[in-house]
Amino acid sequence: MKELTLVKIGGKLIDDESKLSASLEVFSKIKGAKLLVHGGGKLATDMAKQLGIDSPMIDGRRITNTETLKLVSMVYAGWINKKIVAGLQALNQKAMGLCGADDNLILAEKRQHTSIDYGFVGDVTAVNKEALSTYIEQDKVLVLSAITHDGKGQLLNTNADTIATEIAIALSENYQVKLIYSFEKPGVLIHPDDDMSYLKCLDAVLYQEMKENGTINKGMLPKTENAFKAFNKGVDVLIGDLLRMSGDDYCGTELIACK
Repeated sequence: MKELTLVKIGGKLIDDESKLSASLEVFSKIKGAKLLVHGGGKLATDMAKQLGIDSPMIDGRRITNTETLKLVSMVYAGWINKKIVAGLQALNQKAMGLCGADDNLILAEKRQHTSIDYGFVGDVTAVNKEALSTYIEQDKVLVLSAITHDGKGQLLNTNADTIATEIAIALSENYQVKLIYSFEKPGVLIHPDDDMSYLKCLDAVLYQEMKENGTINKGMLPKTENAFKAFNKGVDVLIGDLLRMSGDDYCGTELIACK
């Protein structure tokens, strides 16, 4: 089965020009088929403040009203997406920037919750693996932003970790997928303020313990939830910093089966 590396980048790796450039250079050197999914970093949050748009977060997930949806669509699918595509083109990559609405790649539905109105936040319902596979087999390097659609004309803001997870699961039927969640930390940390405390491996039992004692919280909650969802479907998963993974003595936090 053909190997496919799917990298999701976000956080300060997007906010920092030099780190983003270095991350793209590392990504460009990955051999074989590959695909990149990106979040929005702080830019959307900063612009929301400048424009006076309320954009609260709950458990690491953004509440998306009408004005926020316009903003994140412009920032994620526009500026950040094309900036990454241009950076990869400069590295001789056949990069193509898309969102979930393009070529009907990712369908989603508006999130329903018993007590929280997330607004125009979408939960993925279908991934067009046939279209994605066609691009991959044409040696295209897809760069996907975190904007999806419902098939009825409505754009939706969807967590980028979730998009990476659902794509990895869908494509695992045709490829041996390695999924890397890359952000500014070296991995899942035992002590959140100590980068040297990252775990080299993480199983479901320890993960549950860390959730219950609050070690894993905020933005790491959706990341680790998605990571284990993909892992449980047969995807190889790493959580960490892509920049450091280019060295010989570091590979982030690898998800493993319980002993």
